Amino acid sequence: MTMNPNSRKYRSIWISDTHLGSRGCKAGFLLDFLQHHHAEHIYLVGDIVDGWALRKRWFWDEFHDQILHLLFERAQRGVNVTYVSGNHDEFLRPFIHHQITAIKLEDEVVHTTADGRKFLVLHGDQFDGVMQFARWLAKLGDWAYERLLMLNTVYNRWRQWLGYPYWSISAYLKHKTKSAVNFISAFEETLAKEARKRKLDGVICGHIHHAEIRDIDGILYCNDGDWVESCTALVEDWDGSLHIVHWTEVAVTPHPNPPPQGGREQEPLHAY
Repeated sequence: MTMNPNSRKYRSIWISDTHLGSRGCKAGFLLDFLQHHHAEHIYLVGDIVDGWALRKRWFWDEFHDQILHLLFERAQRGVNVTYVSGNHDEFLRPFIHHQITAIKLEDEVVHTTADGRKFLVLHGDQFDGVMQFARWLAKLGDWAYERLLMLNTVYNRWRQWLGYPYWSISAYLKHKTKSAVNFISAFEETLAKEARKRKLDGVICGHIHHAEIRDIDGILYCNDGDWVESCTALVEDWDGSLHIVHWTEVAVTPHPNPPPQGGREQEPLHAY
């Protein structure tokens, strides 16, 4: 497989919460990102296939097919592709420690960066109290979130028609709502405590659709974000430094269809 001259290769890439099978998935952006980013290690950190959405109604387009084909092809060519299951793809959890066409299925793993740091990699729903103790409330919240994503899609079609770039209503509301901010902060601190308890240097997760890298009392908390709102990924450079790629900000065309010439990489503002 010939690498596109516009591509960039990293040591590791983490993506999560793509929600393939839901209409909120920005599959065009995701396919474009994967076509122009390569790595020795690719971690799929949960909620990749949205079993909740597919059980309600079937939605699967050609972008979804191309994404899975690309991932399977890379795994077969020697890329270490690890699928860490989440709550929306929990149907895979009975099959952990197995492989699907060279893609390893796990519930959690420990990743060692090039500079020797050890990170717990897991989706994170195990540390979400709503998921653990009130699944009906989580399902209700998922329904409301789905409605908001549909509104977001219509709104961004209007922005595209006017020549404006992609913008996420739900991400904006999440950042402005005090209860959401408090939930995010509590989630981050809980995951950091878990990494400290295991004597690791940090944690890499998804689940809450909020990309972030921050130091929490000496533990590096990393969240790779999502592909229904922000279209973000976490990447590791060859020296072990970590940073977040915001693909809607650096892709050639600011709309949900794959740009014909690929994307260009943004220099990291902060590397950890």
